[in-house]
Amino acid sequence: MLMILFMLTFMTFMFSLTPGPGGPPAGVMVFMWIFMGGFYGLMTLPSLIAGYGLLKRKPWARTAAIVGGVTAAMSFPIGTAVCAYTFWFLFSEPGKLMYDRPQYALPPLPGGLPITARQQQQQDNQYLPPPTPPDWR
Repeated sequence: MLMILFMLTFMTFMFSLTPGPGGPPAGVMVFMWIFMGGFYGLMTLPSLIAGYGLLKRKPWARTAAIVGGVTAAMSFPIGTAVCAYTFWFLFSEPGKLMYDRPQYALPPLPGGLPITARQQQQQDNQYLPPPTPPDWR
């Protein structure tokens, strides 16, 4: 997205330097800004959504990152490198462990019933002597 902003600014500046009626009309430049900005904005949107999901460890983040990597691959050469790294990480074992974890239920507490706040407070108030230090002699 930064690259297209740079290119559109450069084109607008270069066409404004053209003396006389040789440059394109202002309406063409406005159309180019809207069309190219919108097109590349839509191409960048999946990557931004995937980045948010990956940071928050959302379950849908892996799929969004794959889609974002495919759309980023069209921006050669940096986007292609980002796509290759995204695929390399997400399809490797650390990526699968991080984002393909199934949702597990918590195991039941021993005894079957949850501990009440009063029982927890009674357990916390019990005195436990400190451990004796080891004999270093």
